[in-house]
Amino acid sequence: MIKPVLHTVLLLVSLSLCLAFQRADTPARVVIKAKFDWFNADNLGNSYLVKDDELVKYLPNGKLFARYSNLKLGSITGLDVTNPLKLLLYYRDFQQIVFLDNQLSVNSQNVSLEALGYEQTELACASNNNSFWIYNKQNNELLRFNENSKKIASTGNLKQVLQSDINPTFMMEHNGYLYLNCPDNGIYVFDMFGTFSRVISLRQLREFRVNETILYFQRDSLLCSYDYKLFEEVCKSTTEASLKSDVKYINGITYKAFRDSLVVLKP
Repeated sequence: MIKPVLHTVLLLVSLSLCLAFQRADTPARVVIKAKFDWFNADNLGNSYLVKDDELVKYLPNGKLFARYSNLKLGSITGLDVTNPLKLLLYYRDFQQIVFLDNQLSVNSQNVSLEALGYEQTELACASNNNSFWIYNKQNNELLRFNENSKKIASTGNLKQVLQSDINPTFMMEHNGYLYLNCPDNGIYVFDMFGTFSRVISLRQLREFRVNETILYFQRDSLLCSYDYKLFEEVCKSTTEASLKSDVKYINGITYKAFRDSLVVLKP
C-alpha cells in the first residue's frame, strides 16, 4: 500500500508544480472598464484615471475606490503619484496645486502659484519631504518649494545655464534628482539644489518612469527601457488594434490604455 500512496503524492506534487510554473508564465490580468483621457499608477499598483476635472482611483484588483473632482479649477493637467499618501494635482489653467491623501481627500490648503508670483508655470511635480517643483516659463526656471510654499532651491534661467532653448513637457523626481524632459534636447537631470548634473540623450519622448538608473518609456508602438549608466536600450512591441498611444511600465507592472478600458498586466 505504500507504493500507490507514494505515487499519488508524487503525482499531486508534480501537478502543483506544473500549475505553479503555468501561473508564473501567465501574467495576472486586470481590466478596468472606463473611459478616460489619461492615466497614472503608483508603486503600490493603484491606478488613477483622469477625465477632464475628475480623478478616479482603482485598487490593484481593479475595484473602484474613490473619486475626486473640483469644478472650480477646470481640467486636471498634471498628476504626480510618486508618494501614494500625498498626491499632487496640477491645474495649469488656474495655476493651482492641490494635494490629496490616499483617500482622495484634500489634506492641505491649495497652492496658488499666481499668489507666489509665478503666473506662467507650465509643469509641477512632487518632491521629497512634502516639497514640490515647478517649471516657470517666464524665466525658464526650475524652482523647488517646501511644504509651506517657501522657495528653497532654483536653477536660474535654464537657457543661460544649458546654453540651449528648451521646451519641457514632463518632469519627475527620483532618488534625489529631478528629471526634466525636453523632447528636442533630451532629459536634463538636476540635484535637489537645482544644480545641473547631466543630460540623458533620449529625444522625442512624451514622458517616462525612472527606477534606479533605468528609464522606462514608450516610443511609437514599443515599450522600452534604457540604462543611462550602461547606455543600453531594450524595446519590445506593444502593438494592438484598439490601443491608445499610452503604455506604461511601473514597478514591474505593465499598463495598457484602450479606448474604453485600462488593462493591467502583472508579472
